[in-house]
Amino acid sequence: MSPVQTASSDEAALSEANNSDHADATAGPDPDPPPPGRDRAWTLAIASIAVFMLMLDLTVVNVALPQLRTELSADFSELQWVMDAYALTLAVFLLTSGSLADRLGRKRIFQWGFAVFTLASLGCGLAQDVLALNIARGVQGAGAAVLFAVGPAMIGHAYRGRDRGMAFGVFGGVTGLAVAFGPLIGGALTSAFSWRWIFLVNVPIGVAALLLGAWRLRESRDPRPYGIDWPGFATFSAALTLIILAFLRGESDGWTSPRIIGMFVLGVVLLEVFSLLERRRGDAAMLDMSLLRISTFNGTSIAAFIANATVLSAIFLQGSYMQNVLGHSPWSTGVRFLPLTLTLFLAAAVTGFLTTSVPPRLLVGLSLTFISAGLFLVTRVDAGSDWTALLPSMVVSGIGMGMFNPPRASLSIGVAEPAKAGMASGIGETFQQVGVAVGIAAFGALFQSRVTASFTDSPLGHRLGSHAEEAGHAAASGATAELAHALPPGQAGQAAAAVRAAFVDGLDDVLLASGTLAAIGAVIGFLCIRSRDLHVSARGERTGEEAPNGEGATGEGPADTSHRAPNAPAS
Repeated sequence: MSPVQTASSDEAALSEANNSDHADATAGPDPDPPPPGRDRAWTLAIASIAVFMLMLDLTVVNVALPQLRTELSADFSELQWVMDAYALTLAVFLLTSGSLADRLGRKRIFQWGFAVFTLASLGCGLAQDVLALNIARGVQGAGAAVLFAVGPAMIGHAYRGRDRGMAFGVFGGVTGLAVAFGPLIGGALTSAFSWRWIFLVNVPIGVAALLLGAWRLRESRDPRPYGIDWPGFATFSAALTLIILAFLRGESDGWTSPRIIGMFVLGVVLLEVFSLLERRRGDAAMLDMSLLRISTFNGTSIAAFIANATVLSAIFLQGSYMQNVLGHSPWSTGVRFLPLTLTLFLAAAVTGFLTTSVPPRLLVGLSLTFISAGLFLVTRVDAGSDWTALLPSMVVSGIGMGMFNPPRASLSIGVAEPAKAGMASGIGETFQQVGVAVGIAAFGALFQSRVTASFTDSPLGHRLGSHAEEAGHAAASGATAELAHALPPGQAGQAAAAVRAAFVDGLDDVLLASGTLAAIGAVIGFLCIRSRDLHVSARGERTGEEAPNGEGATGEGPADTSHRAPNAPAS
């Protein structure tokens, strides 16, 4: 989706809209009031536990991939599916989960999602082959979709105005903590026990969180009796599945193959059908199409897609570099990621407190600027480098990653009225998770191509002749030891040097490309995100109140209320 500017209106109409919004926000009872103080604190705590587990499962797997490859005899493509099966189902079901939660009850859907996630984690930990693991990861992603979409929606319902900004600051800090310590926790569990414990550890935590949620969470939903949008659910899910699968299979099947082109074309056609269906359903649609007229919604969505596509694929490749090229264990790899992880956590904690006082466009734009700069700094790595050559990149990227999530989570909820918080959170998280799936698939394919080409062009590659391409694929997947054993004894040392040089060449090329994309995302963040686009419930000094003279919380001018749904209830 490309950014679309909000509809313009003359000064008198805008003033009248602002006055109407202020009246709506202050007159009459709220049909869906937030819970009292103690219960909303429990809501924040439980949602934070959920996001910690979910983000942990996106990062802890990275350091366990070499052990998975060995124990389950998985190739590079199958290893990608360990990540992508989770990301695919997570992305496909986010919007549906948020919409269902608004209509059927957020607590009810959240609890079901936690149960599915916990049981699927058990299935992952007990898997006996890579196929069973990937199936369980797909189910785990479906449960994660519910938690990703509904958790922020419950926070958005429980907190209003400046309180909401502070709550999402805490939420963003916890997210940063999970991303920060994911590699270390994954390395510790993998080294001390086995890769299975990166999944099994979710089971007792999930059971405890389910019991706590049943006790302390308060139910909330959209008070309007809209039914489930089954046509929208079917067309959107099918479209997203086809498009993401095309990215995932593009490298192996060929980007110009009829199968891949057909999936892309059919996916785009189904998205257009979905758009037409949603416009006809009006307020009953699972996606409020008026969001597409809000510059901030479009800017935040594209920035989330780019940030996740670039930086998480970079972490995936850097983890592979440390283990497969430099030979570090999972635990040692996690320890060496500490400069990034600690920087990320500190930046997230500081940014959380800035979300109520600094214009969000600055936070989002600067975060992607840091991410871009950090990715460019990877070019300092050469074939003779030690892991310390990655330190500047880790610190700068960590600052950007930590800065990004608190304002993104707050903006995703802030563009919609509280009754539609699940829908807004779901579509916002969709862009984020599609970015993860597409980024790992696209940049992974580019990486494999560049490593193979570099290895084939090496002196050893020329001597291998027709076997050079196969050896290059093995180099890209980290099978350095296996490749060395397959060669004559005198060529083992040459193979290790050729693999290392090819791996570093591919890493540099891919991260230059991803750094350029992140720089484009920074420009989009600076230009498209505006505080005045936020709904009245996300602005003002006191919950449910608009700031004086209709100004946004960051003083960026009058609030643009043209995107507000007709007959929306007071917030």
